[in-house]
Amino acid sequence: MKYINSFLLILLMQTTASQAQTYITNVTVADVKKQVLLPNRTVVITNDLITDISSKKINIPEQATVVDGSGKFLFPGLTDAHVHFFQNGGLYTRPDVIDLRAIQPYEKEMELAHKTMEDKLRRYLQNGITQVIDVGASYAYLQQREQYKNKAFSPGIFMTGPLLTTYQPPIYEISRQETPFSLVRSIEDGIKMVQEQLPYNPDFIKIWYIAGADGLTPAASAQKNLPIIKASIEEAHKHNLKVAVHATQRITAQLAVENGCDILVHSIDDELLKEDFIQLLKKKKTILCPTVVVGDGYRQTLGQNLQLSRHELLSADPFQLGSLMDLKHISDTALVNRYKIILNSAAQKEKQKKENDLIARNLKLLSDAGVLIATGTDAGNIGTLHAASYLRELQAMSAAGMSNWQIIQASTINGAKVLNRESEFGSIEKGKKANLLLLDANPVEKIENIGSIDRVINRGHILDPDTLLKETPEALAQRQLNAYNQGNIEAFLEPYAEDVEIYEFPDKLLEKGKAQMRKSYTEFFQRNPVLHCQLLGRTVKGNIVIDQEKVIFRGGSMEAIAIYQVENNQIKKVFFIQ
Repeated sequence: MKYINSFLLILLMQTTASQAQTYITNVTVADVKKQVLLPNRTVVITNDLITDISSKKINIPEQATVVDGSGKFLFPGLTDAHVHFFQNGGLYTRPDVIDLRAIQPYEKEMELAHKTMEDKLRRYLQNGITQVIDVGASYAYLQQREQYKNKAFSPGIFMTGPLLTTYQPPIYEISRQETPFSLVRSIEDGIKMVQEQLPYNPDFIKIWYIAGADGLTPAASAQKNLPIIKASIEEAHKHNLKVAVHATQRITAQLAVENGCDILVHSIDDELLKEDFIQLLKKKKTILCPTVVVGDGYRQTLGQNLQLSRHELLSADPFQLGSLMDLKHISDTALVNRYKIILNSAAQKEKQKKENDLIARNLKLLSDAGVLIATGTDAGNIGTLHAASYLRELQAMSAAGMSNWQIIQASTINGAKVLNRESEFGSIEKGKKANLLLLDANPVEKIENIGSIDRVINRGHILDPDTLLKETPEALAQRQLNAYNQGNIEAFLEPYAEDVEIYEFPDKLLEKGKAQMRKSYTEFFQRNPVLHCQLLGRTVKGNIVIDQEKVIFRGGSMEAIAIYQVENNQIKKVFFIQ
């Protein structure tokens, strides 16, 4: 017996030693379910799980990792409940909306989307988003996501396969593996397409319920296609898969919910919702993912009225963001001007205002009534940049009248409920995944504070957000160019070193230091409200970036070469050749 007890003791010691433990001490913990903040807590993480939350003094083992949470706030990791990895967020990502394939072939755009998936995932995590739900992918992406399973740098990825739809844009008639659509013309097609996805292990099924594309009225079109929608939902439910339905019209949304839809994606923008519809959603426990800002992303980009925030300029993929401004110099002026004229017409602006007002009022009605709202951006669409657009979505939800606690719930526990994962993540509780955000400021007071991230905890891994992405010299050069084109002085200066030197080539010093740059470029932006720098060519050699630029301003243009020298991840010297 003595030998057995000794053996058990040794085994216990070995097991304990193999468990990585982290203690976050003296931190204020957000209870998102009860909407309260709990001060002076110690949260214990063992491997990838939360194993204790205590207000009492805890003896901390010597080998444990300790994170001092004094003055900080611990929130659950965020969920973006509506993204699309097959779309990049830039100008060339939706040729069915604006056809620019003569400039960027769609095959290259698809290749780029696959190539940059890891970059997108790192950006999501950097922004505190520890779960993403791809609401319409492809078989190729269902396979690719396996590469990122349990990676420290990757959020949890939940994904459907191709959208089941009765209308497919011809441009997406591409290979079976890559197409994001499955065209269904009959009940049999709907059932077959659900079954076809099963071997790829989707987390749910998505239906694109488009009414009116067949020339009928929305009501007649919706009724015509309803048997297909109903059969597809029933088949998915047979396999224990939830169903999300794209519905922006009240009639399609109502029919989808009445026939078993679990998740509504997008906002209803054609009428103010009545009490009977609101009660239907509550009775059916349907979750709404409103995607408030995606429409404005299209309108601002194609109408050439982009208003990008400092946050977006600094945290988005700089190359996709930069592409959004390409319409100012694309040679097909007839195409570009057609979009610009239409989107800036008085009639279109009035239509946009009415739609945005309905979206905001309906969101407020639903939220106040207790309908479950889950935050999602529809990231990947033109002008809705992966990860960086999340804060804009939260701000739009706030502008619609949702309280900060309601928005936080929508972004955490409700995001988990979308796919019945609330027992795994979405709140800070014992036994749940350690997917957490350690914040320097309180988002309950100001929703923008959700971006004041000190640390991201992803499945127990403690990560400094600044280390998740390697900043390349080319990315730095692109970011300052983007901010230049937006006239945003703070975002423009951010990539530069404090002691930066600006030269007229080869050695004539023009300016030294950020303070001097701030003064001169602030005045320059004020004098030139109409300003656009077109990148004509770029050469990257080590830490040197050479840009051939054409600056277009009111009344003329000029060409120059800018040479950026990068040191310690900052632009240290710039040489201009005119």
